[in-house]
Amino acid sequence: MSIIPPEIDLKLLFPLLSVTLTAIVVLMAGLFIKRPAGPILAGVSLLGIVVAVFFTVRLWDYNQYGFAGMIVVDNLFVFFATASLIIAGLSIALSTSQLGNPIRDPSEFYALLLFCTAGMLVLCASSDLLMLIIGIEILSIGLYVLTAFARPRLSSEEAAMKYFLLGAFSLGFLVYGAGLIFGATRSTLFQGIATGIGLAPSELGVSTQALMVTGLGLLLVGIAFKLSLVPFHMWTPDVYEGAPTSVTAFMSVGTKAAVFIALWRLLNDAMPGLRDEWGLILSVIAILTMIVGNFSALLQTNLKRMLAYSSIAQAGYILVAVVASSRAEIDGVQFSLEGVMYYVMAYAFMNLGAFAVIIAVARDDQHVGFEDLKGLWHRSPALALAMLVFMLSLAGIPPTAGFLAKLYVFSAAIQTGFLELAIVGVLTSVVAAYYYLRVILAMYSQPATEHVSRQVSIPVGVVIAIAVVATIQLGLFPIIPTGYASFIGMAGP
Repeated sequence: MSIIPPEIDLKLLFPLLSVTLTAIVVLMAGLFIKRPAGPILAGVSLLGIVVAVFFTVRLWDYNQYGFAGMIVVDNLFVFFATASLIIAGLSIALSTSQLGNPIRDPSEFYALLLFCTAGMLVLCASSDLLMLIIGIEILSIGLYVLTAFARPRLSSEEAAMKYFLLGAFSLGFLVYGAGLIFGATRSTLFQGIATGIGLAPSELGVSTQALMVTGLGLLLVGIAFKLSLVPFHMWTPDVYEGAPTSVTAFMSVGTKAAVFIALWRLLNDAMPGLRDEWGLILSVIAILTMIVGNFSALLQTNLKRMLAYSSIAQAGYILVAVVASSRAEIDGVQFSLEGVMYYVMAYAFMNLGAFAVIIAVARDDQHVGFEDLKGLWHRSPALALAMLVFMLSLAGIPPTAGFLAKLYVFSAAIQTGFLELAIVGVLTSVVAAYYYLRVILAMYSQPATEHVSRQVSIPVGVVIAIAVVATIQLGLFPIIPTGYASFIGMAGP
């Protein structure tokens, strides 16, 4: 019996290969380039990102499955892969101001960040449980090490250890859940799982149905950890505080962009027959996440911890859009996709911008308090104005991108019958406005603790400018109108 190998279309891998090869080049170049090597390696890394974006955009309307159906490259992949690459590029620019202290070994740093980006691309293209797990672990392992890059600061090493141990624990849930799903459907491909489950799981045997539901629950636990969803969020504030701020910025938006689209594909491509089950589970998690994230942020005095709990709450808002897709009979899938796409894009710019301002003004990379922002309007009006835009957007105040992002999400919930999610989302947004306004009040109404204006590096200034323009532009002229989701192709080729 002869084994026929699957056809390999390398064009599908060009974005991934570009990022991976750049990471290897950067890692090896660190052995030969004399210090300071940071700016050169950052430039090479950004060049690799640009090349990857070029190959990604060229895949528009390509719409192909590859490697025996394990990956899918469609317009949805192009959108989220491009977003992931932009996030990586902006994070590289942010890191250049931290290469002296606390970040050392720039070749290892940029190589790891690029490998994390490769994991994000794998997640965006995943059409198989094994590829989903591999993508998550490529992303996670790099983040474990990057979190510890502020060594010898003990809080950074402690945060990395917590992240690693809990991440390994969550991997067990992912693998066990995938095993149960495979046992019930005899497939790890999303299409094969959907066929095995069918549209009427009640017609299957009780044991098979129990395997599928249990496997689904375990998968959701593992993914919820990566997205900082309640009650699997306890690692987030410690890791965000302990990691270098540029790593925190990358982690806060990069994981959401990649893992949310992987979750969306998993639920809608592989498990349409279990919509009632995962819709109920995720609706409860979304409510808990919005409430716990926002109310916990009220108590924080450290800006990085506050933004960590804010990130948890923002994940809850995005999850509301995912839950909306469980009502497919009334176009829930389209409403869901529009909400997820727009929110991820808007959140990426406003949150990266907020962390960029923190990098520019903070005296201590770890203990970033409200005192660092006191009187910022008098010391640096441009930075204060930029932070004002980001805080208003995170709070959902028009005409910023954050307002339209919440409008998309809550509209999707209302139109698909999840009125309770929209109500909780609106009420918790009011709570969130309080702690975002605390930042604004510190900048504009409190006296400065120091009168020396800080010099903002050119890369950080460029990131802040891009983030401000994008946050305002997306609020005034959204580029994802109603119906765009169906245009890009929601379910692959």
